[in-house]
Amino acid sequence: MSDTTATEGTGGRPPGIDEVLERVRAGYQRIEAQEAHKAALTGDALLVDIRYAALRERDGLIPGAVVVERNELEWRLDPQGSHRLPEATGHDLRVVVVCNEGYASSLAAASLHQLGLHRATDLVGGFQAWRAEGLPVEPAPA
Repeated sequence: MSDTTATEGTGGRPPGIDEVLERVRAGYQRIEAQEAHKAALTGDALLVDIRYAALRERDGLIPGAVVVERNELEWRLDPQGSHRLPEATGHDLRVVVVCNEGYASSLAAASLHQLGLHRATDLVGGFQAWRAEGLPVEPAPA
């Protein structure tokens, strides 16, 4: 018996990344920049920036967002993990994952769902959408 059935795309072939993104995004409600900004201001959401250092240095940071490298995300946000951030207080935490353009963050949010963070989502359009909306950005520390 093959274990590829769950991962097969149309026609029995493996799914491409566009199909994978469509599937994972169907599992939660994504959030737009203005709504994410309001949720962060009111304390209803933790913004988590997973962009790599060169992009943060080039484009700046979202004030108040927690920077977590993508390869550490699950370890830092698992409320049961020994390497969790202080902000990782429970499975009800509303996390908004931010990448550069809103693609990698979708996969990251899906991974957080697998850890039981059922309110995890990602920012539609990523950091670039945030900046295009004229929302606050600060320079990265030198």
